[in-house]
Amino acid sequence: MIPGDPQGLPDEFYMEETLVFIDGGFLSKLSKYFGEGKYLKFNLIEFAKNIALKQNLFCKHLFYYTAPPFQSNSIKKEEQERKENYDKFIRKLKQNSSITIREGRCQKLRISDNKTIFKQKGVDSLAVMDIMSVPIKYKNIKTIILIACDSDFVPVIKSLKQLNLKVILYTYYEKSRNSIFSTSNELIKIVNKYVLISANDFEKSPLT
Repeated sequence: MIPGDPQGLPDEFYMEETLVFIDGGFLSKLSKYFGEGKYLKFNLIEFAKNIALKQNLFCKHLFYYTAPPFQSNSIKKEEQERKENYDKFIRKLKQNSSITIREGRCQKLRISDNKTIFKQKGVDSLAVMDIMSVPIKYKNIKTIILIACDSDFVPVIKSLKQLNLKVILYTYYEKSRNSIFSTSNELIKIVNKYVLISANDFEKSPLT
């Protein structure tokens, strides 16, 4: 509350509202990195609120983009358990009206004879659609926060800036040659501001 405020209104009443858009695959990968191989347990909604607060903004709504884990034609026990945990996580998130969840799909790609990778498909396009609709559906919003690292967001950010809508990017990258993290230079240059996510951002949003 603001000292001397006769109405006793909470701080967020006086803050500019924002929307937070999260690339779930990127954030999950970062969580595992900071957890040194183990995924950090954190409250996703509180995470979004806290990073918005660092910019003196109030998170009005969170958009979370993810994909169900890959399921082969002959589903293995490990795949089934992973899917059950995912479904439990999503069901819990959906109980909160302040979050919208968009799901793409997970694709299995064979890199070599003994190596495969999993990649989310259709997730970025869902995010772009929601971000582009901000000036229409949320006319009072002047600033949005994007948690991502992909250059696919550059065109939509260019369009938003032409409509005088600011974009703050939360991302993470390292300059070392062997780093698993990199962020498009074009993406960093086009946003109004970028901030590197730290382990402390996860720690400040504990899962209770």
